[in-house]
Parts: sequence; structure tokens; C-alpha cells
Amino acid sequence: MATARLDIRLDEDIKAKAEKASALLGLKSLTEYVVRLMDENSTHVIAQHESLVLEDNIFDKFLTACEKAKKPNTALIEAAQFAKRNGF
Repeated sequence: MATARLDIRLDEDIKAKAEKASALLGLKSLTEYVVRLMDENSTHVIAQHESLVLEDNIFDKFLTACEKAKKPNTALIEAAQFAKRNGF
């Protein structure tokens, strides 16, 4: 059940197109259409910004580099601490 409200103002042409699209999809209301779009788009945008896709050979090279990596030096440790303190 919905618990939050969103009030928006938009161009009449945009509203008319959205109402038509909603009807063509057989949705009950413009609200249902907007909620569906927001949910699908939000999921897509978040996935794009929170994931990284690598080809297998690139990932294998990364793992090899990690396995061969030497102990972090002071500069790297300080950079990691700085990043953590500043929310990176």
C-alpha cells in the first residue's frame, strides 16, 4: 500500500501523452503508469551506478593482479583511510 505522496506540475502535452500511454498499456490510472515508470527507471539507474560488469578475461587479469599485489604502502593506507572518513 502506498504511503508517500508526490505532487508534480507538468506540461499539458506531456500529461496527455502519458495518459494515452497509460490507457494503451491497460493501466488503471495515470498514477499507476507514473509509479511503474519511476520504479523501473529508478531500478535501472541504480543498477548502472552500483554495479560493474567486466569481461571474463579482464576479471581474470584483475584477480591475478590482486593475487600478486604487494602489501599496501603507507600512501595507499592513508588514501583508504581518507576515503573512508569522507564517505567515498
